[in-house]
Amino acid sequence: MRVVNVIKDEAVKSRIRKIRLLMLDVDGVLTDGRIIIDDAGLESKFFDVRDGHGLKLIMRCGLDVVLLTGRSSAVVTHRARDLGIREVFQGILNKLEFFQQFIEKREIRPEEVAYVGDDMVDIPILKRVGFSAAVKDAVEEVREIVDHVTERPGGRGAVRELCELILKVQGRWDEVTRKYELG
Repeated sequence: MRVVNVIKDEAVKSRIRKIRLLMLDVDGVLTDGRIIIDDAGLESKFFDVRDGHGLKLIMRCGLDVVLLTGRSSAVVTHRARDLGIREVFQGILNKLEFFQQFIEKREIRPEEVAYVGDDMVDIPILKRVGFSAAVKDAVEEVREIVDHVTERPGGRGAVRELCELILKVQGRWDEVTRKYELG
């Protein structure tokens, strides 16, 4: 339960308990922010397998996962498909406008959304959601305004850390990990 103790503020824990949807930026959050392009123009990114498992755990508990990124990349499409994430929105230049339309269409309240970002383009959404988080290596402007900053950097376990945090605060961790006999 070490991760839960990171959140001492009961008001923040109360907001985490209301989360039904986890929305993530991709570059710098699910990846370390590096984009590798070879001589043939093929793009590569690094994803952490533990982040992926954390997202699978969140989805097993009925929380929705949405990827939202300003860039478009086939690599992201492949990774999302591999994880079973059906809602992937790429090439979104105005993330706030998209977010507002998305939650209205889905009939979900902003306070039921957790958002994870790393750069200034994420700030407008981070200021409007129920639980805002930044990866350890996010820009200072983002780290200063969020509810929680991870101990791990983007693309290196930060998403897994947040998935565990949400599941533990919501009291779902034991249920979702029972099959692994952690107890």
